[in-house]
Amino acid sequence: MKDTGYEIAVYPGDGTGPEVIREGRRVLDALAEGAPAPWHLHEYPGGGQYFLQTGREWEPEAQAASRSADAILVGAVGWPGATLPNGDLAGRALVLGLREGLDLYANVRPCKLYPGVRHRISGEYREVWSPRNVDLVVVRENTEDLYTPARGRLRRGEETEVAIDTRIITRKGSERVVRFAFELARARARGAPEDGVRRVTCVDKSNVMEGCRFFRETFDRVASEYPEIERDYAYVDAFAQWLVRNPEHYNVAVSTNMMGDILTDLAAVLQGGMGFASGANVGVDHAMFEPVHGSAPKYAGKNQVNPFATFFAVEQMLRWLGARHADPRLTRQADRLERSLAGTLASGSARTFDQGGTVTTREAGERVAEAIRGDPR
Repeated sequence: MKDTGYEIAVYPGDGTGPEVIREGRRVLDALAEGAPAPWHLHEYPGGGQYFLQTGREWEPEAQAASRSADAILVGAVGWPGATLPNGDLAGRALVLGLREGLDLYANVRPCKLYPGVRHRISGEYREVWSPRNVDLVVVRENTEDLYTPARGRLRRGEETEVAIDTRIITRKGSERVVRFAFELARARARGAPEDGVRRVTCVDKSNVMEGCRFFRETFDRVASEYPEIERDYAYVDAFAQWLVRNPEHYNVAVSTNMMGDILTDLAAVLQGGMGFASGANVGVDHAMFEPVHGSAPKYAGKNQVNPFATFFAVEQMLRWLGARHADPRLTRQADRLERSLAGTLASGSARTFDQGGTVTTREAGERVAEAIRGDPR
């Protein structure tokens, strides 16, 4: 527990990022009302739009803050026309750069459906899955696989003839993320909604790919250390079907970087869409939290996007800080925030356009803040 408070570096980023981060700060302020806040927020500019204005993705002090902060909160990055000389996305340093630079090896994506949340399927808003059946977490390896810089192009003259991306799966990368998944399953006392069993599902393509065979071998080796947790297996293509058809079977799933990246966006459909999808990027000494919907440039400045993904990212951040520092104050605030989010969603009073409603980004934040104020400490 830190008596001086926790330092949180905030990077609003591009597009709709500043809009949702503004509301994230609003709910943090509401949680802190009536007593000194156990956190200090420090906001820094950066991203693709900042690069277009200044020629820099961020300033040295912003980069330094990411290394000294107790936690990091990022809005979104990416802006049309904002690319680095090497062709990479400008603003990459704020997300992918932090994942690599701080060795944030586990990407943690909760997928939980709350009462009152609608699904948009085939252009219609309706209830497809029951909230009691959707409560799982997908953990993906976050530092290797196809996202490593082992790639390139063969050019003859001005023509590109071959483009190569090399997949890298390591023992260290696989072992630590699989162990993270088993520790998470151990901590999730409720288990899978279907039967209450604590299980970890290894998602791979080991019937075809050598890297996946190695990943599964590592999974089995680590799983032997957790005999109380059921081990489960699925090929990635079959898992994509089963996840939608029977989400209640799953408790924790673990996968490689690229496969996990795709599956977690699919899983977001189960919880109502990307407007509710938050992610934690966790390492040994650092962690970064974000709404994962991206910068959505076409909605920027319209006060229209769903800020709940940011609220859930804030909840994840408070829980991680509380657990890491054995600080019950932060855990209580995370519980308080989740109750307020659940109550607001159940009432239907904060439905933004992606839910078929007309509530603005700011109004959604205000209603959650009101709910927080009505929830005793």
